[in-house]
Amino acid sequence: MHRIRVVSACVGRWFALIVLAAGALALAVPTAFSGMTVAIPWLLAVIMLGMGMTLRPVDFAIVAKRPVPLLIGVGAQYLVMPLLGLGIAVALDLSPMLTAGMILVGASPGGTASNVMVYLSKGDTALSVAMTTVSTLLAPILTPLLVLGLAGQFLPVDPSALFVSILQIVLAPVLLGLLLRMLVPRLVERFLDVLPLVSVAGITVVVMAVVSASSSTILSIGVLVVVAVVLHNSLGLSLGYLIGRVFRLPVAGRRAISIEVGMQNSGLAAALAVAHFNPVAALPAAIFSVWHNVSGSLLASHWSRTGLPAEETAPELSRTSA
Repeated sequence: MHRIRVVSACVGRWFALIVLAAGALALAVPTAFSGMTVAIPWLLAVIMLGMGMTLRPVDFAIVAKRPVPLLIGVGAQYLVMPLLGLGIAVALDLSPMLTAGMILVGASPGGTASNVMVYLSKGDTALSVAMTTVSTLLAPILTPLLVLGLAGQFLPVDPSALFVSILQIVLAPVLLGLLLRMLVPRLVERFLDVLPLVSVAGITVVVMAVVSASSSTILSIGVLVVVAVVLHNSLGLSLGYLIGRVFRLPVAGRRAISIEVGMQNSGLAAALAVAHFNPVAALPAAIFSVWHNVSGSLLASHWSRTGLPAEETAPELSRTSA
C-alpha cells in the first residue's frame, strides 16, 4: 500500500504532463485507441464515486455557517463560465459542435482537482470543497438547462437525456461514495490515498479516447480550439477573483472562487459531449483537462509565494480532495 501511495502522489504531481503525453500518443496513432469512447461514462462514474468517498457530512456545515460566500461562488460558476464559453465560441466562429462543447465545459460543475489547487494557493479550502460539492449536486438541473438555453440555438439539445446522464454519471456515484464513507469509514479511508491515481488514470483514458476520435478536427483547427480553451479558463480565473473582490470577500475567499470558477469538471463535459453530440464536441473538454491543471498549478504556485495580507488570518485548511 505504501508503494501505491508513492506512485499515486507522483502521478498526481505530474498529471498534466501524463495527460498531454497520452493525448499526443492518441493523436499520433488514433486507430490504436478507436472505440474507447464507450468507456468514458463508466470512467467518469468511477471518478465521481471516488469524489463521494472523500466527502463527510461535516463538509456540508459551511452551507449553514457561511452561505453568502458559497452562493456567490456557485452563482458565479454557473453564470460566468457558460456565458464565456458561448461568447468565445461565437467570437472565434467555431463550428456548432465545438460551440456546444465549449458551453458544456462552462456549464459543468467544479473540478475535483480545484480543492488541491486552492489548498496550495493558501485559499479558503472549506469554501472550495463546499463549492465543488454543491455545484456537483446542482449539475443534474442546471447543466441541462444551461446547455439547452445557450447551445439549443446551434443544434438540437435533449435536456431530459442530459439530466438522466448526469444522474447516472455524477449524482448516483457521488451519493454512493458518501454513503460508503458513512457506513464503512475505516475501509474507505484505506483507499483514499489511491484515489488520485484512479482519477488521473480515468481522465487520461478519456482524453485519449476523445483525441483519437476527433484527430482529423484537431489536425485541421486544433490551434484555434486551444486558444479558445486557454481564453475560457484564463478569463474564468480572472473574473472569479474579480467577483470575489466586488463582494468584498477576504483574499483567501477570492482565491477559492477564482480557482473554482476557472477549473471545471471537464471529464463530465467530455462524457456528455460524446454521449449526446459527437467526439468533436468533446474536444474542448479534452484540451481543458490538460490546460486547467497547468494554469491552476501555476496560479497556486504564485499565490503560495505571495501569501495572504498580514491583517487576514488564513482559514483552517483541514482537508483537501483530489
